[in-house]
Amino acid sequence: MKQRIIKISGFILISFFVLSLSITITINFIPLYAFDINYLNISTYVDIPREQILANYRILLDYLNSPWISELDMPDFPSSNSGLFHFLEVKKLFLLNYLILTISGTGTFFFLVYAKNKKLYKSFLLYFQFGILLSLTIIVTIIIRFDALFLLFHQTFFNNDAWLFNPATDPIILVLPAEFFMHNFLLAFGLVEMFLVVGYVIAKIEIRNQDNLTQRKGLIRQIGVENEFSTVK
Repeated sequence: MKQRIIKISGFILISFFVLSLSITITINFIPLYAFDINYLNISTYVDIPREQILANYRILLDYLNSPWISELDMPDFPSSNSGLFHFLEVKKLFLLNYLILTISGTGTFFFLVYAKNKKLYKSFLLYFQFGILLSLTIIVTIIIRFDALFLLFHQTFFNNDAWLFNPATDPIILVLPAEFFMHNFLLAFGLVEMFLVVGYVIAKIEIRNQDNLTQRKGLIRQIGVENEFSTVK
């Protein structure tokens, strides 16, 4: 019973760690936005050069990532009080994600050490198979119904409508189109899928190594018994 509780808790920790790690990589992956500026023709929405848009985007990311930066000041994109309030809420989500990453990462490390010592890798296979199928389902849903998913996301994490930016007062929304956020969602869950597949492969390798080791130990014992029997005769 105790081991079952430890396994369930461990798998929950792994889930949080994989998701928060994928989110961390995605929200800081500036090359995606740099690509989308060209791919989505973002620079045509505002009369600002590409590099200048990127500079403002980096300022925004620095604000969202840094607890010590208390004010957001993008030189080419003024913000309303409502817009600043929304970015403050997003900042809190960023910092919460980093807290979850730290706690779940530490817990995952100790659980993996425990699982290795207890040879629990066979228990991982079903977990990874389910996770791979679930994340693949989410990716398909993002592609098919992103608008509904995007709305659900905001309704879940924000209890106000400050995220509904007015381009006249918060022109930053002009260079952050919905397609860019869809690409972020796809990258995040694509990373989740990749990490789970890698975990599944590693678990299969560990199981094979354990089986081979067990077989070798069995063969050694068998040879030892046969040698002992031959000596007695």
